[in-house]
Amino acid sequence: MVRVIERAFDGLATLLAWLMIGLAVLATSVLVLRYGFGLSTTAVQDAVIYLNAGLVMLGLSVTLLANAHVRVDVLSDRWPTPLQALRDLLGVIFLVLPMLAVTAWHGWDYVARAWVMGEGSGDAGGLGGVYWFKSLILVGVALLFVAALVFAYRAFQVWRGEAQALPAQSHLS
Repeated sequence: MVRVIERAFDGLATLLAWLMIGLAVLATSVLVLRYGFGLSTTAVQDAVIYLNAGLVMLGLSVTLLANAHVRVDVLSDRWPTPLQALRDLLGVIFLVLPMLAVTAWHGWDYVARAWVMGEGSGDAGGLGGVYWFKSLILVGVALLFVAALVFAYRAFQVWRGEAQALPAQSHLS
């Protein structure tokens, strides 16, 4: 089951990489149109913002699962591998999962209100359907929950000596 989840996240990572290229093209287009031709469109600017937010919300889970997240750690890099795995396991249990619960709790009402209102852009000429993008908060939390469980499972295996080590960096990069 873990391998199936990992393959699904590999597919998500590939999709996000292509969307990142689309974001770069879109953002460049906004700049060229505005400063090269004096044209501006709020809808395209909104699309840049929402695409960026979506990439972040969906990319968090891929990053955690690939063990490519940022660590501010000066001590435990010197610890033995099983102790590092225990640190990761406890980090998921006591930090990541509670943070996800709080985010889901508060995000649910936030997203529900956006859907009830049929929320669109606050700017004239902006994109409609902002509620779709706000829904990515809950999708991102769900994906990060699954990724955190797999990450914790891997860390547990390493801690017990059933596996060598967590991936040092993403095989997706």
